[in-house]
Amino acid sequence: MSASMSDKRLASLIGNFSFEGDSLPEFSEFDTTSQVLAYKNERNPVEGKMAPMTVIETITITRPLKVISFLCGALALALLVMSLASTDWLLAQGWRQGLFFHCVDDIAERPLPFGLQEESGCYRARDEGYIRATAALCVVGLAADIFATLLTGLGLQSGDSNKKYRYYRLAVYVMLFSLFAILIGLVLYPICFSRELAQGNRSVWEFGWAYGVAWGAAIFLFGACVLLMCDKEAEELYYKERNLQFVSEKS
Repeated sequence: MSASMSDKRLASLIGNFSFEGDSLPEFSEFDTTSQVLAYKNERNPVEGKMAPMTVIETITITRPLKVISFLCGALALALLVMSLASTDWLLAQGWRQGLFFHCVDDIAERPLPFGLQEESGCYRARDEGYIRATAALCVVGLAADIFATLLTGLGLQSGDSNKKYRYYRLAVYVMLFSLFAILIGLVLYPICFSRELAQGNRSVWEFGWAYGVAWGAAIFLFGACVLLMCDKEAEELYYKERNLQFVSEKS
């Protein structure tokens, strides 16, 4: 009788439950059947299987705005090359003037503009300060655009979030520099040319398609800068957990 009373008193002290083998104690957190089964499965894994292992997967998501910005930079590059290579910046009867060359047509009336005495053909551009300055600014803008587009491409393909941020941030600054250089040249060219209209010896002057293409390049550069700056969510890398279950082979 005393032993029975002692057992009851001990049972009351430890909560009226006992531990037998791998039996599950009646804790309050295990109050549903599914939780109890999950606990038992964890305690007693299926024979032939090893414990699950958690791995971290890296997921790269390419943002459309940055891709479009890269394409805008590439298009601006192509347009700048076309514009710089052309002599159709400034046109008059029988006369075409570019940043590096000017051309005299066979049908050009004499005397030629600006007091030149040349036969039909193409020659090096006149040694005027505004022509040289515009050419230099556009070449600098072209080089900066190449660098900025390259940086944007490196940011798109990089798998390091810190490198991506640095590439994109530097690309914005370089693109802005390229844009300002080209804009200064495009504004400087007509203003300075207007001062020598009296020496032009032509009544009608017009800007050619190459000058308009340079403005198109500036517009694409502006769009590329805006897209890079508007896409504030620079993080393109996400991490996902996966639980892998390995099965051991029996010998």
